[in-house]
Order: sequence, then C-alpha cells, then structure tokens
Amino acid sequence: MRSATVTLGLTTLMAASLTGCAGEEQPDYAAICVDPQTQTRADDDNCTDEREYHGSGAGFFWFYMATRGNAFVPPIGGRYNAANGTYTVPRTGSPTVKRGGLDKGGGDIGTITRGGFGKAGKGSSGG
Repeated sequence: MRSATVTLGLTTLMAASLTGCAGEEQPDYAAICVDPQTQTRADDDNCTDEREYHGSGAGFFWFYMATRGNAFVPPIGGRYNAANGTYTVPRTGSPTVKRGGLDKGGGDIGTITRGGFGKAGKGSSGG
C-alpha cells in the first residue's frame, strides 16, 4: 500500500513538472523591432503594434527570424540582414512567436529559451 502511494505521488510530481516546462520551449520565431528604411534594429518600445511591413511606409515594424537557424541578432542600432527573416508572421502550421525581449547587445538567436511568446495571430491588416 505504501509503495503504491509513493509511486502515485512520484507520477503526479513528474506530470506536474513536465506541464510546467511546456511554456518554456523555444519559440519557432523571434521578432526584433526594426526600421526597414535604414535596416537597423530599434528598441522594442518603438514597435507598439503588430503591423506588418509590405515594402513601403515609414515607421518601426517587427522582423521575424527563425530561432532554429544560425541567425545573428544585431545590437540595438546595428544593421540586420533582411535575408535572415521576414517582415510578416510566417503562416505555415501554428508557429510560436516571441516579439521583443531579445538581448539588446545582440547575439545568437538560438539561445532564446523563455518568456513572452504565444501563438501568432492569423489576422490580416490593410495597407
């Protein structure tokens, strides 16, 4: 009887710990706030909404980069490589996206591990 209680308790504990880890998986895409006109990274506070850049217009927009590639995230004020991502949320499958919160000093995009991401929206915007 005591053995069954211990086994059940350990099973419950393991299930709870696995559920807690699910929200900490690496997102499929991470977005940095950019100024497409100068191709430089801007502070996340400049990207106040989820507007998508379609080749024209001024302002700041999110730039989405795959986290499983070897992309480099530039520091704020640094130039980014437009070939390393897209200005629109990838719409294949149900990708997870993290907007902002990346290291302001730049670095390897593959080191993202937690926080502030969720399912990407499927909506569209005019423009």
